[in-house]
Amino acid sequence: MRFLLPLLLILSAAATLLPGCEPKEDLLTTDRNARLEFSTDTVLFDTVFTQVGTASKRLWVYNRNARAVRVEQLRLAGKAPGTYSLIINGDDQPTADGLEIRGKDSVQILVKAVLGQVAKDKPFLVEDELQFRTNGNEQRVKLVAYGQNAYFHAEETLKCDEVWRNDKPHVIFGYALVEKDCRLTIEAGTRIYSHAGAALVVRGQLRINPDLQPSTEMKPDDPRFVRFQADRLEPFYNDIPGQWAGIQLDASSHDNVVRYAEIKNAAFGLVVLNLDNAAPRPAVLVENSIIKNISAAALQFGSTTAPFGGGILSFSGDVTVNNSLFTNCGEFAVAGFQGGRYVLNYCTVANYTPQFNRRETSSLTFSDELPVKAPPRRVSPEVTVRNSIIWGSFADELYFENAERYLDNISVTTNLLRTKEYTATASSATKPGFNNGGNVLNQDPKFKKTYLNSTTDKFDFRLDTLSPASNKAVPLPGLEYDLLHVLRDQATPDMGAYERKNP
Repeated sequence: MRFLLPLLLILSAAATLLPGCEPKEDLLTTDRNARLEFSTDTVLFDTVFTQVGTASKRLWVYNRNARAVRVEQLRLAGKAPGTYSLIINGDDQPTADGLEIRGKDSVQILVKAVLGQVAKDKPFLVEDELQFRTNGNEQRVKLVAYGQNAYFHAEETLKCDEVWRNDKPHVIFGYALVEKDCRLTIEAGTRIYSHAGAALVVRGQLRINPDLQPSTEMKPDDPRFVRFQADRLEPFYNDIPGQWAGIQLDASSHDNVVRYAEIKNAAFGLVVLNLDNAAPRPAVLVENSIIKNISAAALQFGSTTAPFGGGILSFSGDVTVNNSLFTNCGEFAVAGFQGGRYVLNYCTVANYTPQFNRRETSSLTFSDELPVKAPPRRVSPEVTVRNSIIWGSFADELYFENAERYLDNISVTTNLLRTKEYTATASSATKPGFNNGGNVLNQDPKFKKTYLNSTTDKFDFRLDTLSPASNKAVPLPGLEYDLLHVLRDQATPDMGAYERKNP
């Protein structure tokens, strides 16, 4: 044992004199057959607005060889200068000559595109390529962006009586403002895209498809529909709520018309702000429209905060909605606070909200007070709901806060309702009862396709053959056609926005 320690010291010293033994994966190969592999041969950006940066796309570069390779040259070809930028292995750099990739390893390249202003109205193509040279081998990955020029509104006060044309999309940054005593008309087929947090703010008048009447032969896929959504166009963002703020109608706005419109992926679809209950109240007519994928947190309304979003939020405003669909609204479909007048005719609220783990607010909610900290002011709302379907994932999809103070202002007839609170046949001293007036309570409306009975995201809220909402409504003048331009039964139409076609 006394010789063991000196022996170990001698062997240790000798080992330091031996040649190094590198792992195989760190040894460089110069074999011309040692090529790279890529996660894709084309990095594609589908529909990029000029002057708007895209999300980053990932490109993985694989070395499938047992030994390391040195990428002698990695750079953009320069076919579209200034369009594409790279982050290579975490470093923001346009090139990475001499990059080494260990054997059986990989590197990640993030590619982003920003298209400059181009004098083109129609979509166009911007191409470049990433070039790799390894052991004399030349390899390429294509970079392709489909560009689209647009009208840009960046914190812009619009001209009075401005018309938004449909020849190019409109993109809002921050806000686009319609001043008091001014009007914005949005013509048929216009597309409006809003950047994160952006809003269309109306102090005057908003007119969307004002020349098209509810009897016009149009369906929701008609190109004449006006469509509002966020400016993130990657497929992942197709149905993500809260990507932009929404359309804000201020207290001075008046005679607003939203017709044949789709509003989606916002914090709120429409918000009517009249917190001081000023007269005359701001008013909006919504017809033949779709509001979906709506949710928000901590919305700021002046000096107050409302911790929710909604398809339509109204604070002392007048709202009429005909022939319209509300779906996947994470807090409310329609909510009215501190008075106002609310009329819903032939609407479908299919508020299953599968993207939200637990919703505990009623899709239709009304109150005579504000839901935020403010000087107390009680103003009784007037609520009329007819020929509609109010359904969703919550047990009480209709709620009247402080109902005892305005029972005489509530009229809910010939609807299909999901409710536990209002199942009495007559009103009590504190709350209404809706088991009367032709209402159908707590019977599944049997929509054709929802997330409960379909594996696709293409939901269909038309009625199935055995729906209890079929032939239970009453005719209403001027609303003879449904949202799909199907002629309603003139004696006993169906409840909701969709008339079931007879075989």
